Amino acid sequence: MTSYQTFISNLEKAGEKLGKKPVDFEELKIPERIIEVNFLFKGEIITGWRVQHNSKLGPYKGGFRYHPDMNLSEAKTLAALMTMKCAVMDLPFGGAKGGLRINPAKYTKEELKKITELFIQRIADFIGPNKDIPAPDVNTNSETMGWIEREYSKIVGKKIPAVVTGKAIGAGGSEGREEATGLGGAIILDEAIKIFKKNPQDLTVAIQGFGNVGMHLARELDQRGYKVVAIAEANGGTYHQNGLDIQQTMKATMKREILKHTCYCKEGNCSLADCKLVDADKVLEQKVDIVVPAAIDNQINMHNMKRIKAKIILEMANNGITQEAEEFLQKNKVMIIPDVLANAGGVTVSYFEWKQNMEKKQWEKARILTQLEEMMKSSWDKVIALSKQHNASLREASYILALDRLL
Repeated sequence: MTSYQTFISNLEKAGEKLGKKPVDFEELKIPERIIEVNFLFKGEIITGWRVQHNSKLGPYKGGFRYHPDMNLSEAKTLAALMTMKCAVMDLPFGGAKGGLRINPAKYTKEELKKITELFIQRIADFIGPNKDIPAPDVNTNSETMGWIEREYSKIVGKKIPAVVTGKAIGAGGSEGREEATGLGGAIILDEAIKIFKKNPQDLTVAIQGFGNVGMHLARELDQRGYKVVAIAEANGGTYHQNGLDIQQTMKATMKREILKHTCYCKEGNCSLADCKLVDADKVLEQKVDIVVPAAIDNQINMHNMKRIKAKIILEMANNGITQEAEEFLQKNKVMIIPDVLANAGGVTVSYFEWKQNMEKKQWEKARILTQLEEMMKSSWDKVIALSKQHNASLREASYILALDRLL
């Protein structure tokens, strides 16, 4: 089953529990628009996409990623998930996703800037603050968003900061955006452990992925008292049973130290020999209370699902768990907090940024973080209530909540 088929399957399950007929949500099974562009850059044909899934609730919203494996199928799935995510959070946005099939490491910064400008020239008619608002994603960042905003503004003849979110703060970006996704996940996890009547200090965590999301989540969890004992990225990582020093690990990563060659534990300056090396796939199989897939999709699957020991999975990566693995783990009483809720903090603060730009205002960070916490908790409460009402998993309940707002 492809990721998009899994999305449709989840949609159908939720629709059935909501008492809807398939015809009622048929439009949600297909994107409203697919844009594909091809252009020449230094003798190479570069292909890009923007999939605009649904605009029932407002303009399309979603990231741009630059990756050699970027493809239309992936863009379709991620755009559909953005539709559901925005609906779960009750944001006035629809879902979109897109990007370029390139390896950014092959190009200089100036070349990436030019490639970005060429891409925007070809899709400018389809984006805008009231049409479709891109944001950073894999291998794109605030600088990329700045390139997009300037090129779009040049094309339309006036400065339009609200065309993208995730900008640098000095360029119309929002306070709190950098840590928003990780912070949102931590807020949701705090609510989830109340069901088990547990305190953060009683719980151990393993995180796969130490990019923006995993890094900020680890810091938030550490500050709240959780014991983060294992972290790994693509080329591996480390485990220490007494917990890792997250601040030191973050500093080392910022200096481009390789994570699997880095060991800063709670006990002080321990050496690498004091820690256990752990591969990226094995980090999810550690004997911990909570595992967090926060890297790429399908990392918990039929091949490792029987080796997952945690009782809570916080799905910070989109499509971090395959459907087969989810069904197996739920039968074994594992709580799975789905991506459309767990990682929705990022798009929520993106909404705050867009709103600030549209109103030509700048909010204080305290206001942003307070509103984010209120909205995350509100969505969690609604999902839990629907889960009990419909005897549904948290994913099904999230989809029920989204469908109720989309139909």
